[in-house]
Order: sequence, then C-alpha cells, then structure tokens
Amino acid sequence: MNRDEKMLVVLTPGFPANEVDTTCLPMQQNLIRSLKEIYPGLNIIILSFQYPYFKKKYTWFNTTVISFDGRNKGGLARLLLRRKLNATLKEINTTHKITGLLSFWYGECALTGKRFADKNNLKHFCWILGQDAGKENKYPHLIPPKSDELIALSDFLQDEFEIHHGARPQYVIPAGIDAKQFNPVIEKKDIDILAAGSLIELKQYAIFLEVVAGIKKQIPPVKAVLVGNGPEKERLQTLITKSGLEATVSLAGELPYPEVLQLMQRTKVFLHPSSYEGFSGVCLEALYASAQVVSFCKPMKHDIENWHIVSSKEEMKQKTISILENPGIVYKRVLFSSMDGAARKMMNLFL
Repeated sequence: MNRDEKMLVVLTPGFPANEVDTTCLPMQQNLIRSLKEIYPGLNIIILSFQYPYFKKKYTWFNTTVISFDGRNKGGLARLLLRRKLNATLKEINTTHKITGLLSFWYGECALTGKRFADKNNLKHFCWILGQDAGKENKYPHLIPPKSDELIALSDFLQDEFEIHHGARPQYVIPAGIDAKQFNPVIEKKDIDILAAGSLIELKQYAIFLEVVAGIKKQIPPVKAVLVGNGPEKERLQTLITKSGLEATVSLAGELPYPEVLQLMQRTKVFLHPSSYEGFSGVCLEALYASAQVVSFCKPMKHDIENWHIVSSKEEMKQKTISILENPGIVYKRVLFSSMDGAARKMMNLFL
C-alpha cells in the first residue's frame, strides 16, 4: 500500500451490512457517499464497533468497512473489543498516512478515537449527534473533551453539551439532504399526515396517535401513516385498535429508505413528536420533500421555513389542522442544508 495515501478513519457504532441495507443510519451513509464523491482521492475506512453482527472486512460503495460485531456487550467483551480496535488502528497507521479520525457520537467511538489520536499526534473530531450531549453520558468524564475537537449537529446540542459537560463544541455542522435521492417531481399529496422513525419510547408515537385521533374529530376523512419498527410496535398497534383508528392510521413497518422519501413527497404534514432530538434528519428530508413539518424540538436558534415548533399535544393538533384546512397553502421544497455542504465543512476541519 501507498504510505502517502491520505486516509480518513471513521469510527461508528454501526454501519450498513451491505449496499442494500438502506435503513441503517441513512444520514451517516449519505455523509460518507458525499465525501467519496467530492474527494475521490480520499481513502476512507470505516470501523464499525457494534453492528453488523459479523466480523468482516468488506466493501460498501467503494469504501472499506471493518465490522467488529461488538453487540454492545460489556465487561471482558468490551475490553477485548477495544484491544482489537487499537490493533486495527495501529495497522492502518503503519500502512497509510492518516489524515484524521472522525467519531460518531461522544461514546465508545470517541473514547477510542481520541486516545489513539492523542497518542499518535493525529487530528480527531467527534460529531455530537443527539443524546450523547445529555447529562447521562459518562464518556466525557472518562476522557475530557476539548472544544476544538467537537462538532455539534445543531445549536441545541452545542448548548446541551456545554451545559452538561463543560466544553462548548467549537463547530456546528448540521446534516443535510442528498437531493439526488428525491424524485424531481412533487407528487400528488394523498397522505395527510406522516411520521417515521424508530418505534421507541423517546419518539413518543403514542402522542402521534392521540394527535391524529383529535384531528379525526374535526377532519373525519384524515389519513395518516406511521413508518418504522421497534419495541413499541405492539403497544402502538393496540392503541390504534382501542382508539378506533384502524381505517385512519396505517402502521407501515420498516421500509427501505427510498420508499420513505417517496412517502414524504406524497405527504402534506410530517409530524415528529419526539421528546429529544439533536437535529432530526427525517425532518430535513420531509422539508425537501415539500411537506410541512410540525415538531416539539427546535434544533437551531433561528427559524426554518415550513418547520413549525409547538409546545404541547393540543398545539400540535391545532397547527396540523390549520395546515390541512388551508386551501391556499403551497407545498414547496425547502433546502436547509445539503449533505455535500456538510461533507465539505467536515473535511475543511481536517485539511
């Protein structure tokens, strides 16, 4: 191998197992693809700690991925995982000229990346993406972060990380959308309300169902779709039945990423009832798909066009009704940021 060949090492808890695994961290997938397109001479190697559930070196869209099958195990298994990762990083460092290391989330990945970078005088940045900014995260206490090594996904996370961990991320780089993945034609808006994400308690999709039930009382023909899978699925299905929403809400399950984007383009209002978000990628995608977005969490200090922030279930219901009953509303694409732009900002920190 060419020792002078530039190499960016990405450390992540998970990554797609193959090129058709579109539902695994689509935002991170899009970032890597943008980096490869914009910087064709840049070698990228991805170390995936926990998922996929196999140990293998494989190629994903001309990018090398090494999976370690950690499965979030603790104790001795975690110690052995760290040793394997360090050995792999040492090997990469002897065969390539590492430009830097980029960690997703300030957790095990950042701990490994920062320690190795400090020891070998390499650049390391951590992209803070969500709950890792919260007070429950213990990793910043294990290895104190430096402000100039931290990238926040949003203004909200920049403030959150400083409040809870004492270091203010010097950079804010929001994710962006990949316009090439969207149908260039705005399709017929035949879905009134859409929500999409992991069916976990944090996302509060029970509130989504309550809001839809309230809207149905005022707009009986309303149609809604909930996309996703997770531990809350059975409970949500039970709530749909108990609330008499079987003909109103379609529980679509987990769908391939391109299909979700197509549904967004058919949607009038995208509801995102999550109680905590760093910067929801699905909301950015819904905006570019020409939907109106209504959510509880405000990622940036400034307002974003067609993204409506509410503070209660009742306000979410009323805002959605006002949109659906407005015959003069124009559904248009809103591009807050592109993934190509995010990729350039990211690489500027290393170069």
